[in-house]
Amino acid sequence: MKLGDLMAESLSRRSLIAGVGAAGLTAGVAAPAAAAASASATHAPHGREVIIEAGWALVEEPGGPALKRDVSIHVVRDRIVEVREGRIRGGARRVQLKDQLVLPGFISGHTHVAGGSCTRGTFEGTRSYVRPLELAEQLNDKDMDALTAYNLAELIRSGCTTQVEQSLSLRQARSYVRVAGPWGVRGYPAGMVPGVPRLFSFWPVVNEPVFEASIPETLAEIEANRQFGMRWNHSFDDRIRPMMAPHATDTHTPETLAAVLAAAKQLGNGIHLHLAQGAGEAATVQRRWGSRPVAWADSLGLFDVPVFGAHMSGADLALDPPLLAQRDYTYATCPSAGGASGSLQPYPEMLAAGVRVNIGIDTHSNDYVENIKLAVLKGQARHGAIGAAGSVPSRSPQPLDAVLGATRVAADGLHRPDLGRIRADAKADLVSIDVSGFLVGSGALPPQPLVNLLYANGTFVRNVMTDGRWQLFDSALLVADQNKVARRGGAVVQRIWDQLRAEGWFAQ
Repeated sequence: MKLGDLMAESLSRRSLIAGVGAAGLTAGVAAPAAAAASASATHAPHGREVIIEAGWALVEEPGGPALKRDVSIHVVRDRIVEVREGRIRGGARRVQLKDQLVLPGFISGHTHVAGGSCTRGTFEGTRSYVRPLELAEQLNDKDMDALTAYNLAELIRSGCTTQVEQSLSLRQARSYVRVAGPWGVRGYPAGMVPGVPRLFSFWPVVNEPVFEASIPETLAEIEANRQFGMRWNHSFDDRIRPMMAPHATDTHTPETLAAVLAAAKQLGNGIHLHLAQGAGEAATVQRRWGSRPVAWADSLGLFDVPVFGAHMSGADLALDPPLLAQRDYTYATCPSAGGASGSLQPYPEMLAAGVRVNIGIDTHSNDYVENIKLAVLKGQARHGAIGAAGSVPSRSPQPLDAVLGATRVAADGLHRPDLGRIRADAKADLVSIDVSGFLVGSGALPPQPLVNLLYANGTFVRNVMTDGRWQLFDSALLVADQNKVARRGGAVVQRIWDQLRAEGWFAQ
């Protein structure tokens, strides 16, 4: 589907609602899907001015962020113009969220959007995700956009308003822009280099001759991504700001990373990569270049621009965190990396060192609230298991650490003081979460709502706004027909599964 066609289709649907989500406490008994969608469409605020009246909100004050009860947030067009405790006077349309917690929109510091639903539930603990990703890359543009839309709808549904997006190829990055742009999503997209079409020929199993022969193609891919970035930089009312995204240090050379850095400086939005993601990467970089990944990247000047780096399970935890705390670096810990598992990443050590830490989606779970919860619980488990040893500093993460990492900290990493905060003149990127109802609350507004997030998941998100535009209202998706998004995305994944079944992949 062409961009113009996709935009026209999306724009024509802005006033439509499809699907159904659980209503808040004030909504009473859930209605059938069609009736609920119609009700949400009827009550969704129109125009570009609204006053949100929240039970709890995390607001920015001169001394830093603070949780406040009974907060009013006045939004005009794409900005917050006033925040105060109590009622704001005026005739603007009001949205009552008295049983909910309002937070800045979540920022995922590491996503591969199109890679989510095509791999989920098929490989965890038993197989590699490589073949499903290869088949996804072979999709035509229409099917690729359907796959992207399904996963992006999930991200919106769970409150993720901004993605630092390492698409698994340049084709997937283009698909991301075709969908995210018209939907009003904020994104920092880039095609991963090397992308899926070439990556698995020499990674993760190291094949040095193939790797060395691939360098000219990698340079060409970097240039193609630079051109993509220049084409879309500051597009869609400045919501799209492309980055450069080298895959990892063990799939690059000084020459290719110099080209990445030069392109990133031209675009002005930073670099996004997997950094020291495992022992294999650390061993390969040490053997080739005589240095560990973080120190090698630092020696090449990679941190001269903002950098988001994911995973870091192969980091030297005595040397790397103190260095990164002094650099323009944001660590994206991804509790669902590699799918649902018990793997633990060095969140507590990075917190203790003062490194900026964000919560990243990675790809297999698009539930941002669930990943906030998992980051805290897995981080506490890791701290309890290894922190007592005392070999490196460690700090047990708390819900506030994760929420700030998902908002304010990530915005600082992007050099965006207008994001990640609820204050006057900030961008109106907001998410509201039911913290009072069944399974998450106690039937009343809780005294410590951030703790209630440990009992929540993305289905408790009720409303999402980016740039002052409602994308989810009363649990119903506004940017597209949710049923069609699910049906089309499901049909694409079904064909991938059929091909895998024909190849005997599920029997492995």
